[in-house]
Amino acid sequence: MFTTMKVTVALMVWSLPFLVVQPPVTVDSGQATASMVEEDYSLYDRVIEDKFLAAQIQLVLLERMTVSRLVPDQDGSMSLDFLQQQGYFGGMLPHELVRDFVGANQTPVALEPKFQFGVRYRFVSEGTTEDPEASDAVPVLSILARPVQATSVLDRLALSRVGRTLGNDQALVYVENVRPDGTGAGFLVWCRRQGQEWKLFDTEVVWTMR
Repeated sequence: MFTTMKVTVALMVWSLPFLVVQPPVTVDSGQATASMVEEDYSLYDRVIEDKFLAAQIQLVLLERMTVSRLVPDQDGSMSLDFLQQQGYFGGMLPHELVRDFVGANQTPVALEPKFQFGVRYRFVSEGTTEDPEASDAVPVLSILARPVQATSVLDRLALSRVGRTLGNDQALVYVENVRPDGTGAGFLVWCRRQGQEWKLFDTEVVWTMR
């Protein structure tokens, strides 16, 4: 059973170099008009490192396609009405940030192997590991040629596209972890820029499954 929640967690701080500005997209056409930018992967790296990686993790499984909804099995892509009705972050998200986030996530896109969070990773498509990448870019075996144990695998993460304000001073991303045993949770992560550094300003639990 899914449980939707509105939980605020403590501030967490990170630093992130300024790379590029991603213009906002509109939702009028129902399609995102902005392409994936390098800074998106830097934000993904920080979210994964700070919220999901533990010392024992040696391998991360990532869904190849981004998600365009906030709750598993939800029909259709996310909408402005849905986010506004939920009142995430106490309704404090800037409207332009919400619009850009929704517009960017109308259609799933394929992620590229540009992650640099310091742990090996594999892409998964429709539940199947992509073997060419698993063998070439991120080998199954460790340096000592010992198989990666199940307890050392983070299985699996799915990410949304990143939404941004016009001035690129705030960002919003959704990430979920659905485990093989059917448990998991989904999170909205709100980031703010201070100078040339990003800070994880707030996190909201969108759903949990136990």
